[in-house]
Amino acid sequence: MADSKSSEKDIFEDAELRRVAESMYTDEEFPSPTPLWYRVIMFSLILLGLGWIIVFYISQSVFPIPGIGNWNITIGLGLVMVGLLMTTRWR
Repeated sequence: MADSKSSEKDIFEDAELRRVAESMYTDEEFPSPTPLWYRVIMFSLILLGLGWIIVFYISQSVFPIPGIGNWNITIGLGLVMVGLLMTTRWR
């Protein structure tokens, strides 16, 4: 009789452990702490900076801002760096 109670207790504990383990792997109960807008801005800055530098080289220093010359590279790298710094806060 004691064996049947201990086996019922073991079954209950096993079921509870499985439920907890499954809940640890579902994203429904634990949403991402990083909001969507943050991730969109982060990736946008990286892509904008890369695009800025590519446009500068392809247009042979005519675009995006013709009057500042090689400072266009600095602006592009700055945008990329801000985006990369934002990745440190991404969870």
